[in-house]
Amino acid sequence: MQKTKFYKYHGTGNDFILVDNRQMQLPRQNALLYSTWCNRRFGIGADGVILLQNHTQGDFEMVYYNADGNEGSMCGNGGRCVVAFAHQLGIIQQHTHFWAADGWHKASIDANSQHVSLKMNDVKQLTSHHNAYILDTGSPHYVAIVPSLAEINVTEQGKKIRYSPTFADKGINVNFIETYQPNRFLIATYERGVEDETYSCGTGTVAAAIVVALQTPTVNKPHLYAKTKGGDLQVSFEIPNDVNSQYIATNIWLHGSATRVFEGEIVV
Repeated sequence: MQKTKFYKYHGTGNDFILVDNRQMQLPRQNALLYSTWCNRRFGIGADGVILLQNHTQGDFEMVYYNADGNEGSMCGNGGRCVVAFAHQLGIIQQHTHFWAADGWHKASIDANSQHVSLKMNDVKQLTSHHNAYILDTGSPHYVAIVPSLAEINVTEQGKKIRYSPTFADKGINVNFIETYQPNRFLIATYERGVEDETYSCGTGTVAAAIVVALQTPTVNKPHLYAKTKGGDLQVSFEIPNDVNSQYIATNIWLHGSATRVFEGEIVV
């Protein structure tokens, strides 16, 4: 057995176990190990695990695992947390360029406030699905606008949609949002891989912001504010004026805090 040093971070309540894996002491695939770490009774407890690894063309690589232990798609809050972690390790200063599951990302960090701004990939398509919307912001998302978020059982209704015949095979993250101003909304998310409601979801907040902006188009450079169960996030982006553009949203940035909680060692 060996001891592995870990760090616990959260981005507006979306919490992660981070490990400096530049020496490749941990394997790329070990679902049982990473799911055990995420277990809140038998492990450290988290929504996911992130390994920070070397990359030949960028500052580092982010390898993200869902709470079920399987390697996942892009995680926006996790991306902000790994940027703060890289800053803590001295790998980066204020700006960074790193590789993740959906490609390259830029980010910046304010070292005093631990506020991290993360550039997301451009979004190509928005489709309607009954009374909701489907789009991919690095991870696939279902976004439903509801009259009152307080009346929604997020886990029960989210699970029903995620495991419906349409989405059961690959899974989907389910977001419920309530708008209360043209550029402000409340959001709650059921995340696949965690299979439960999380306190916050970065890619889900980005997806919701794009849906809100496209439903009430007033400016081509929206800046929206989201309230999650774990805190506040901001999303800024541009809506292309060119009707022939292959994208519906570009220059997308997710802004919010990334907080180090504690560090420790766990036996592998």
